[in-house]
Amino acid sequence: MTADELRRRTFNRALKLLTVKPRSVAELRERLFQGKNVSAEVVETVIARLQQYGYLNDERFAFGYASLRVKQRPLGRRRLERDLKLKKVAKGVADEALQLVYAETPEEQLIDAAIEKRMRLRGRPKTREEAKKLFDHLLRQGFEFELVSDKVRALFDPYC
Repeated sequence: MTADELRRRTFNRALKLLTVKPRSVAELRERLFQGKNVSAEVVETVIARLQQYGYLNDERFAFGYASLRVKQRPLGRRRLERDLKLKKVAKGVADEALQLVYAETPEEQLIDAAIEKRMRLRGRPKTREEAKKLFDHLLRQGFEFELVSDKVRALFDPYC
């Protein structure tokens, strides 16, 4: 197989991978190396060409991914930060994307939506155990400890 043919095959494979779902540069690189007969030089050439054409852009990917996740379900910053790290997005790029996403929809507004949804499903917490379950749920969704603590305390405290 010639170098041009290998480059063309790798490029077509990369396009197929990107049409299935958007990916970060590192994620795509990893998937391309799983293919047969690929070399680092060919993969880097293909990635550079995809970036040049605008098909691969970590900043756009990180913002789009984080924005979509927040619209689908109210999530805290820590959870999205972890998810972007798992998608192999650089920390600086992820931080910038998260700053933009949470500028559009503040975390305070998202936690209120998460609490409202949980109360629709399970009702207002009546016991300490139920309040603890809500507290744990909100922490798993990635909201900050202090914010969760204040919100759950305000909900559960009978004197508020």
